[in-house]
Amino acid sequence: MNRGGFYDIIFFMDNIYDISNYDYVFPKELIAQTPLKDRASSRLMVLDRDSGGITHETFSNILDYIYPGDCLVLNNTKVIPANLEGRAKNNGAKISILVLDKTSGNRWDVLMKNSRRVAEGDSVIFDEGIELIVVQKKGKIVEVEFNYSPAELVQKLWQAGTMPLPPYIKENIYDRSHRDSYQTVYAQKEGAVAAPTAGLHFTREILDKLEKKGIKKAFVTLHVGIGTFEYITAYDIRDHKMHSENYEISAADADKINSTKASGGRIITVGTTSMRTLEAAADSKGRVSPQRKSTDIYIYPGYKFKICDAMITNFHLPKTSLLALVSSFAGLDNIKNAYTEAIKNKYRLFSYGDAMFIK
Repeated sequence: MNRGGFYDIIFFMDNIYDISNYDYVFPKELIAQTPLKDRASSRLMVLDRDSGGITHETFSNILDYIYPGDCLVLNNTKVIPANLEGRAKNNGAKISILVLDKTSGNRWDVLMKNSRRVAEGDSVIFDEGIELIVVQKKGKIVEVEFNYSPAELVQKLWQAGTMPLPPYIKENIYDRSHRDSYQTVYAQKEGAVAAPTAGLHFTREILDKLEKKGIKKAFVTLHVGIGTFEYITAYDIRDHKMHSENYEISAADADKINSTKASGGRIITVGTTSMRTLEAAADSKGRVSPQRKSTDIYIYPGYKFKICDAMITNFHLPKTSLLALVSSFAGLDNIKNAYTEAIKNKYRLFSYGDAMFIK
């Protein structure tokens, strides 16, 4: 029988792969709508994956859990204001797009709302002189050709676009302050349409203290795409398909990571994107090499980790690959217990919410 059929679910599917294990109910008022003024004042749940023990902390105390000789791996991607609102040239219909990935030349894949109001060959006009032609409709995704080169388009987006906040954030979504708040303090390389949110808790002061304590920092770049946050719709989580995302690791950063591992220090990833990057890049011996590739790695319970020893992450939406990843790393029962504890103690959830350190 094909996996995912009715009888497979009842009789053959291992319980750990059942999507119901990755679903939970939470009060909507726990969704953080705005960031805290002091990033480091967010709460921090420390989860020991061996014992399942939980400690409640403040993020500013993260320094107590990271030791000299450890290496913190951070994703330095930078979110671009990739949302645009315009009008179809032929009928004036309101068209909203999220600019996703460059395909070739001036062509990009975009997520387009109201795409039924335009046909292939039609034009859409936006502010700052931005214009596109619809090239091909591919389901939810539409391939378009812009009237600017990729570099020029990104510059125009900073003038005309708004930040691609998650749909559960409703408050002041057009406020330009999100350009700073929905961005890590170490963001450098433009290209993401979602922030690596575990990194939002770090301040420059905390990063300086980590360095003075003898803790290495290594950077990777993974441009976070919209597919990372899609819900798992399959009954068996193994049937979920991840979208591909581009990543890069420099020679200097690969050397920091490898030397830490060789000397017995821990590799601590900041966020699921950093973890996915390292696990995709590592060889069977847990070493990484300089590379620029793409990955659709999907980590769920049963995965054998090659390089990562601990991680900092946020609290994730139910039925997502992000929740499957942390369940794989910490253990499904530990994560269920931790999320129950977080909701009981009114932790702030999701992108602008509180953090967890899994050691």
